[in-house]
Amino acid sequence: MKTGQITSAGQASRRRLLDAATAEFATYGIAGARVDRISAAAQVNKAQLYAYFGNKDKLFDAVFAEHLEMIVGTVPVTGDDLPGYAVRLYDAHLAHPELVRLATWARLERTPTGDLYHFMPGHDTEKLRSITDAQEAGLVDPTIPAPEVLAVVTAMSMTWSPASVMFTASRDDPESDHDRRRTALALAVRRAFGPWAEPGTAEGAAAGTAAGAAAGAAAEGAAGAAG
Repeated sequence: MKTGQITSAGQASRRRLLDAATAEFATYGIAGARVDRISAAAQVNKAQLYAYFGNKDKLFDAVFAEHLEMIVGTVPVTGDDLPGYAVRLYDAHLAHPELVRLATWARLERTPTGDLYHFMPGHDTEKLRSITDAQEAGLVDPTIPAPEVLAVVTAMSMTWSPASVMFTASRDDPESDHDRRRTALALAVRRAFGPWAEPGTAEGAAAGTAAGAAAGAAAEGAAGAAG
């Protein structure tokens, strides 16, 4: 059934199905999700579900497509402030854990290797350009290719996300815990990718001091926004 042919009541039913499916897929993945549960949660019969989406795999495709923009572009990269970018990603993962879970299930069950968003050519073009510009300006270590910088910073920001193998943060955690993690994350990113200069030189000391101040400001700014 084409979207243009769905009545307003049908649109409302479709919306409920997508919302219920988002929760179901985020929790159980594609293989573990059950159409019966989605139908019951949405209060829409299975015949309508199949009429709108065809089957469970296509329903996941619809859910994933709807959330792709948020997953890929929820936080714009600021190449001149990678610590701040990492902290903002931490907060985004905290606010929308379902996005991380959907992406994780897509990785496990759909695209085990390579670019998870391979069907979206150019999805990281602006991010890589921002990092490259910062490298050329001497703000980010130029010895590490921009794609690797983006991949590592993103992974670091997910240290406490639902994809973590160590500890997953919750919005219910004390704010002091979040502040401590933001500070550690900003400092780690600054030390990993901060302005590149030979250690022990005046240039290196100045770069470290400036980057340290930027990392501190990033953590303080994120904490203030969260408060």
